[in-house]
Amino acid sequence: MNGEDYYIPAAAMAISLAFKLPALRHNWRDPLLRSVCALLTLAGAVFAFAAPPTIEAVNRWTGIVNVSAPLVYCLITAFSASCLVLMVNWRGGPPEQTRRVSRRWILGYSVVIVTLIVLFALGDTPVERLRDFDTFYANTPYIGQMIALYLLAHHVAAVVMVVLCWRWSLQVRGWLRVGLMIIVSGYVFNLTYDATKISAVVARWLGHDLDGLSTYVAPPLAALGALISAMGFVVPLVCQRLADSWHTWKTYRRLGALWHEVQISAPSGTPSVQMSWWSAAELRVIQRESDIHDGFLHLGPYFDTRHRDGAYERAVAAGADEETARAVADAAMVAAAVQARSADPEGKVIVASEETVLDTADGPRDLLKISHALRHSPVVEAVRRQTALSGSGL
Repeated sequence: MNGEDYYIPAAAMAISLAFKLPALRHNWRDPLLRSVCALLTLAGAVFAFAAPPTIEAVNRWTGIVNVSAPLVYCLITAFSASCLVLMVNWRGGPPEQTRRVSRRWILGYSVVIVTLIVLFALGDTPVERLRDFDTFYANTPYIGQMIALYLLAHHVAAVVMVVLCWRWSLQVRGWLRVGLMIIVSGYVFNLTYDATKISAVVARWLGHDLDGLSTYVAPPLAALGALISAMGFVVPLVCQRLADSWHTWKTYRRLGALWHEVQISAPSGTPSVQMSWWSAAELRVIQRESDIHDGFLHLGPYFDTRHRDGAYERAVAAGADEETARAVADAAMVAAAVQARSADPEGKVIVASEETVLDTADGPRDLLKISHALRHSPVVEAVRRQTALSGSGL
């Protein structure tokens, strides 16, 4: 792999992190978001510092031959820990238990990182190796143990991640399961990376030469595995957000029929709140619901429970269930009230001391069902035609 093969995935991780930073700034206390950002940061750092041009530059800047080797090993170890911590926070559970398990993984891998640094300091690596450090120094005192330790730590994390993700994927559905299966696929490549690296190092211990596995086969496997695994962590979060946004916009659109129906009830000159084109869908839904409830208040003097009761009976007789029949009944009363309000442009109807509202002891009616009934219910359409012909809904 050339330098570009490392820098392109590093740039992809950096771009993904850039999209996450605004959310992290506003929700710093969210452990899941912190874990995602830590994983993206470390994954990008591993690719950037494992590139041969960077290895050479770091060695030259520090003046320490092969210092990039323990640096990359420490970053890989930290990345392994970040994956485990993210999985713990992602799966959730009692907060105290989640924090305790996360701290244990962090502590354990921190000990590994410190040990890697100590072993490198104790060893001797006089010849700079940009691509084959693992196999070249596999039999060197302390350095060989450092190499074996980082491979073991990476392998343990990969096995644990595969087991955890596979078990969890059998218990969930939807985008979460898709993400978990992607992570498992990515870690299969990581396990293959471990197998090739360990095989090459063990071959050196036994006096054989399988350096090609470590130098040419393992790096692409690691790059592919890291990219796939990172994608598995991000895809469920992004896709779930997109699904939530789609559901919100769908709710906004479905409320349209009811919103347009009650607009006539707004008093002349009432200021309309203008939403910016970039306003969040959630705000638009809230504004539309608020407009609908304001419309109900203005239509209150024109509500006639006789229309609601009659529509309810006809809906039940047509086979509608209780919830649907209540929505049809309310929609019919709203449609009749709108006709009555249209027939009274001067607003001369005296407001009764006790107005009819769309709330009951069970709470507000389902606005979505009322809106759907306004557009699709033949009972509501019949009431609308009847009140239009009579010239008044009162």
